[in-house]
Order: sequence, then structure tokens, then C-alpha cells
Amino acid sequence: MTGSLDFARQGDKQNSVFFEEYLIRLLEERDQVGLTDLIAEIDSLMLTVDPGHSIDYVAELALMTPYHYLVTLESESHWTHVLRIDMNSPDILVREVKDPATRGIFRSLNEVYPIGARKPNCRYMGEILRVTNLHEVVRLQSEREFRFFSQDDVRKLELPGNIALTKPSPYTHNIVGYLERPLDQLRVYALGISSIRADVQEVYEAAKALQDKLAIAELLQPCDHLATRVYSQNREVAILEYLSLSSYYYWGSYDIKDQNSSTNVTKSVHFGNEFRSPAKVFTANNTPYFVNHLEQLPSPTENFVRNYGPRLHHMAFAVRDGETDGQTNIDYVVDAIQQQGKEFLLEVIGSQEEGLKQIFSSASEHSSLIIEYVQRFGDFQGFFTKQNVAELTRAAGVEEELLELQAAARVRDIEL
Repeated sequence: MTGSLDFARQGDKQNSVFFEEYLIRLLEERDQVGLTDLIAEIDSLMLTVDPGHSIDYVAELALMTPYHYLVTLESESHWTHVLRIDMNSPDILVREVKDPATRGIFRSLNEVYPIGARKPNCRYMGEILRVTNLHEVVRLQSEREFRFFSQDDVRKLELPGNIALTKPSPYTHNIVGYLERPLDQLRVYALGISSIRADVQEVYEAAKALQDKLAIAELLQPCDHLATRVYSQNREVAILEYLSLSSYYYWGSYDIKDQNSSTNVTKSVHFGNEFRSPAKVFTANNTPYFVNHLEQLPSPTENFVRNYGPRLHHMAFAVRDGETDGQTNIDYVVDAIQQQGKEFLLEVIGSQEEGLKQIFSSASEHSSLIIEYVQRFGDFQGFFTKQNVAELTRAAGVEEELLELQAAARVRDIEL
């Protein structure tokens, strides 16, 4: 039996008595009933974009990450493009809504937030986890009061029929899917009509040719972590909920005081290499928005959630350690991509002496997601430095404030 509490705790953030008690009880029970061993790695990442954006987003990911276009699954109301690196890293499923008038539960999660509503179908949906016995996992999770979409619901949502899907989390608004797959079998998604679309293949090949021309293809590595932002009051329950749904453990939390937030990390108990199953990070303000006028503290994380809703904020990709043409690889990659017109929110931060360098791109106009690059040097085992996280959080907050102002200006223009 895997021991989910056998890992050393990191961080300096103080949690509540409630969190510490239920962390132990939930993980002990998860191990005892067998869920930890039944649930393996993250097999796929799911996201949806608005009509007309999926092909450009495939091209963007093909340039900025190691992902390759595999196939398109066409259903009545959606195209789903499957992107893959290999079978040792998660796929990305990029869904595009065909009709802008299409409505559904995922769109409704966007529409109550001022910036989220501007791109009503654009949101990260959640992860699909590989399991060894789907029926048993669903039975055990249902007994623990997690709710699942019915098979008829899954069909109407036009999601793969061979996946069991939870209802959206009240804390993160994400869903979790379970896919039964032996390790020696390929990932297959039971959805729609499969084809290789010429228009998607064309932009994919152009992006990969550009990657090769820029000499960055061999420097880009798989996803390192996925970072979700939640309301301040939901930090602990969001973490505990995800641990209950997955086979992850609590790595620890760091208090980022000068940004009035914390960074909270969970990792797979089965795979020490994040390329196989990315770490899941949860970021939350330390104080709720309604005390800002009293405390006069920065609030970039809470502002993001109030504007976009609880959701994934960024996907982080590793950059191979080393140097190219006299630059650290991360600097070389960023310079090359910037020359193609992609903007970044700040300069590369960190240093070889600190153990790592990091940077945020600007948010994608297609998915609203930020790409983070991270290069770790030598045998550095740390996940981040507190100073780096503070600078990244501040930079993202500045961009999000600008987007909020732009959205408000557009509303005023329409009213006039």
C-alpha cells in the first residue's frame, strides 16, 4: 500500500487545525481503501476556446511547447484537437465550440465574471487521470460524495464517452476525469469522427519548422506544473478536495507576504518526475477582497479570481539545463520567441546561483492561459524561490489590471 503521508513537508505557511487534521484523515483513508493505488498519473489536460481560436492556439502551443498535433475529433458542436508529446507526458485536448451561441455548464462558469465573460467559452476544464479500474474508482469516489456526470450528460457535453467525469468543483470550477488504461496501451478518446485536418496540420508544421529554425525544439521540455487560482477562503478546501480526487500528496505551502498570497504545491505519490505527472499548484490571497480598503495590501490573486473566476492561471514548462550561444537556455528560448512577436510580462528572473530561472508569458489571446518557463540548474531540487514567485505574481497582476481597465473601457464605448 502506498503511503501518502510519507513525504517530507516543505514550506512556511501555517495551516488551520481543520486542514492539518483532515489532511491526515483523508490521505490515510484514501490509502486504506485503495484509491491511491488505483489512481495513477495525469493523462490529459482539457480546455475549451471560443469559435475561431483553436487552430491559432494549436500553432501557439506547437511553437512554445514540445507538443505535436495528433488528430482532430469532430462531434456535433465541437472540434477537439489532440496534442501529444509522447506516452510519458499528458496529452492536451483543445476543444473549440463551433457556434458562438452554444450554451452549457462550462460557459455559465465564465459568465458571472467580468473578464471571463468576455470569452464565454474560453476556459481550462481540468485533468483526466489514468486509473486501473474505472468502475471501482467511481464507486469509491461516489461513496465519498463526489458527484459525476451521467453517461447521458457526458454524451450531451460531447466529451469522450470512455471517461468518467466529476461535476465542477465549487472551489476551483475544474472537473476531474478518470480514464481506465493499462500502461502498455495508447490513449484513446471515444468521441466523434477522427481525422487529421489539413488546416491544423499546416499551422502545426509551420510552427515546428520555426521551432527548428530558432533551434529551440530540443530545449523545450514537458509540463512541470499547473497553477490554479482560488478565492482566499477556499485555499485549504481546494487542496484537500484535489488530494481526495487524485493520488497526489501535499508537498507544502509558502507564504508570499509582499504579494499577500500563498503558493501551495501538491505532487504525485507515484512519479517523482513532474514530466510524467505535473505538480498541481494552488495560489490564493491571504486575505479576502473586502478587507483591502482596511489593510491596503496588494491583492493580485484575489483580483484575478474576481475578474476571471477560479480557474487555471498558467501552465509551466521546463527548459533543458545548459547554455546555447553563451546564454542560459531559458534566456535563449525567450529571446527567440520574443522575436516572433510573443510578449512576456517581465525579464527572466532568478539566477544560476539561486538554482533556477523563471518567466511568465503574456496571457494567450486564445486560451487566456499564461505559459511559464522554468530552468533548474544542476542538481537543484527546489520548486521555486519565494522572491521569484513574488515577482511573477506582481507582474501577472499588473497585466490583469490592464485587461480589466481595457474591458471597462470597451463597455463604456459600447454604452456611448
